[in-house]
Formats: sequence, C-alpha cells, structure tokens
Amino acid sequence: MATFTRIEVAQTMKSTGLVPLFYHDDIEIAKQVVKACYDGGARLLEFTARGDFAHEIFGNLNKYIRQELPEMILGVGSVTDAASASLYMSLGANFIVTPVLREDIAIVCNRRKVLWSPGCGSLTEIAKAEELGCEIVKLFPGSIYGAEFVKAIKAPQPWTSIMPTGGVSPTRENLEKWFAAGVTCVGMGSKLIQKKENGEFDLKKIKLTTQEALQIIKELNI
Repeated sequence: MATFTRIEVAQTMKSTGLVPLFYHDDIEIAKQVVKACYDGGARLLEFTARGDFAHEIFGNLNKYIRQELPEMILGVGSVTDAASASLYMSLGANFIVTPVLREDIAIVCNRRKVLWSPGCGSLTEIAKAEELGCEIVKLFPGSIYGAEFVKAIKAPQPWTSIMPTGGVSPTRENLEKWFAAGVTCVGMGSKLIQKKENGEFDLKKIKLTTQEALQIIKELNI
C-alpha cells in the first residue's frame, strides 16, 4: 500500500520540480544511489523497472526507504500493463509512470487512489489522460517534442501539468527552457545519475548535481 496519497505526490512533484529516474539490479547499489539523491534534496524517485525480477529489487528498496529515508516518495516507471501496475502497488509504489497511455492502468491506479503519469505525445492523448483522472502527464520522449511543444499545449490548456522525461539535463540553460515553457516538473535519468570513468556510480557527484538542479529549479519558480 502507498505511503503517500496521490495529492501529496502531485504536490511534491510541483514543489520540488524534479523526479530522478534510476534502475539497477543490485539492491545495495540501488540503496546507495537513492540515498545520494535523498541527501541531495530529492524527495521523489522513479524506479524504472526494466529488468528481470525488478519487482523484487523494488520491494526491498521500498522497505529500506521506509525505514531509512522516510520523506522519499518511491514510484515505479516503465509500467506497460495493469497487472504490473497492481503488482508494484502491492509492493507500496506511491506513483506509477508509463511510457504510453493505457486505460487499464488508469483504472487500477484510480481504484487505489495512486497517482499515475502516462506517456503522451499529442494534445488528444493528453486530453484523454485527463479525462481518465491524470494529474500530471508525462511528455515522452521529451527530446523529440521539446519545450515549444509544451508551450503550445499550455496555450489552449493552461490547466495541464506536464513532466518531460528524456532530453532534460541539470544545466540552468536546459532547465530554464523547460520551466519557462510551463512544465510542472522534470524527470531526469543518466544526466543526473552519473557514473565515474570506471563505471561505478559517482555518489558524491549525484548528490551535488541533485542539490544544484533543485536550487536552479527553485530559483526559476520564484
């Protein structure tokens, strides 16, 4: 069962403006990376469940977060069917992110009052998602559509909340472009969760980059 309500999740997405995206099949490495993000000020994280037995890693990671990082809101991404969404919600997922718009996922999430964010690529899809109760739409892949697409969507639908994923980096120039267009928050993966030359995750840099990105977003939203 989710620890945070969908209203709390949506409010945290809006207030912090940043959702780190991360996946690893080693639970100990996953714990370290999540803690680095948390220490950097992040209060949401999307676990992009793309590997075999990912639900086992997610369940253990969520137990760790509840004990050690109580303010972190853990959700799951790359969910493509209602059965998977239900499985992850039974493991305590606080939000569900999908690469596509699927009504079956909307239904199971709404039953449990869990926030779901579907990947949309047109105004028609976005309007349909909102009809199904979506609070924050995922724009994916963000690098294809760009900030001008967000600006165009917000003109006829200023009430729409958008989270671009893909094509987002922690630089002031990039973040200013997205937030000036009117996004509610951004999802950020490898540009935030960086590695050293030897392939190991650079925990110090992840923490610092998270801090810097959150500070930039805060300044842009003032």
